[in-house]
Amino acid sequence: MNRTGTVRAVCISERKGERKQVVDSIELREDYGVEGDAHGGSGRQVSLLAVESVDKMRSRMPTLAAGDFAENLLVEGLPLTNLILGAKLRVGDSVELEITQIGKKCHNKCNIHKTVGFCIMPTEGVFARVLKGGTVRDGDSIALM
Repeated sequence: MNRTGTVRAVCISERKGERKQVVDSIELREDYGVEGDAHGGSGRQVSLLAVESVDKMRSRMPTLAAGDFAENLLVEGLPLTNLILGAKLRVGDSVELEITQIGKKCHNKCNIHKTVGFCIMPTEGVFARVLKGGTVRDGDSIALM
């Protein structure tokens, strides 16, 4: 398994249940999550999704963009769904995350599910808590520790 990857987008939203907006950087705070994000302080502090997962959906919905699945970090090259609970990741030079959940229960069918007939977040979305905070930007490395 590849142990490293690259952050391809960082995204936030102020309200739950909506797509996230791509921003230049996000600030992760220890035991809280993403500053200014609707999920900050919740059990799912940081959401991660693989570019490769989004690419599978693009054949049916070519206009998909970063943030459409409400992910905070869009990651390329690191097989997120192969990680185990408790796995630790280093993002950039200092941020440390711990995987707390793989997949999620969708309470309402999102627009993508309604359009395509399925969604990848219930099986391929990965969630983490922040062990050590800092700034994360597009282009930062992400690696299994």
